Amino acid sequence: MDYRQLGYSGFKVPVLSFGTGTFGGSGEFFKGFGSSDVEEATRLVSLCLEHGLTMFDSADTYSHGLAEEILGHALKGRRDKAIISTKTTFTMGPGPNEVGSSRFKIVKSCEDSLRRLGTDYIDLYQMHAFDAITPLEETLNALDDLVRAGKVRYIGCSNYSGWHLMKSIAISEKYNLARMVAHQAYYSLIGRDYEWELMQLGLDQKVGAVVWSPLGWGRLTGKIKRGEPLPENSRLRNPVTASGGPKATDELLFKVLDAIEEVAEETERTVPQVALNWLLQRPTVSTVIIGARNEEQLRQNLGAVGWNLTPAQVAKLDEASKTPMAYPYWHQHGFSRNPFPV
Repeated sequence: MDYRQLGYSGFKVPVLSFGTGTFGGSGEFFKGFGSSDVEEATRLVSLCLEHGLTMFDSADTYSHGLAEEILGHALKGRRDKAIISTKTTFTMGPGPNEVGSSRFKIVKSCEDSLRRLGTDYIDLYQMHAFDAITPLEETLNALDDLVRAGKVRYIGCSNYSGWHLMKSIAISEKYNLARMVAHQAYYSLIGRDYEWELMQLGLDQKVGAVVWSPLGWGRLTGKIKRGEPLPENSRLRNPVTASGGPKATDELLFKVLDAIEEVAEETERTVPQVALNWLLQRPTVSTVIIGARNEEQLRQNLGAVGWNLTPAQVAKLDEASKTPMAYPYWHQHGFSRNPFPV
């Protein structure tokens, strides 16, 4: 397993991370992901560690804390061999202060996550969404306090716009606070909006991308076929889960799948392995989060590393996955002087 530097830090992470959204399966939304219990999760974690995949991503809201609890049990006795990333911001209770990125919410959520995970520190702590109500100064001061207290090693965000992230970095630099080194963002062959602005910011400000849903919310598994019903265990069969994730038209999906399948045949790899390998060759990507309901899926996804697509194969996938850009990005890309990424 290769390791890469995480943004503007000296910390290195494996190019593949394991997402724990499949742990627990509590609540209608997470039922669509999977429902690994402690026994199954422990087997998956062991398999990851055997292959050098040492980073495990979770969030307090995954199955309302159950995913963190299960991950904590699965890592019991081997916490020192693992990198834990988790997140907060979304609602965790009925009270008015149990949502957002306020000092109150961050400190409470961090303590709760530490307890559920059975650890005294979190390697990467991320704001799960942008909170437009709480001042960024308050959020960043609270995170800085957690870093100085040794409860958090590094901080990051998820699902921020370019200007939200840039403002966060500027505030940290102005007041000498802990700086966000990672941005957990959606990026896939059927969702390339990340390239329009966030990739450029990542390059300029040295923010590492932690990619979520690299298989386009379960659409690039190789199991979805034209004119055929969705697989029985697809998250897209659950209306709640399907509506809560990124969208893609059938026209784009099958155009991209055709190209992936051609490359998969050329390389003697699977559709998800090709889709993941394409991401690993993109600028700013530090690590790609893979998920798995079982060992078979995990072993297949682990096969995305140790080889590279050729430039011609990358170009074929690039061409098939291109979509019209929003303004001003189409204008900027139309200026021939500008390289990729702009």
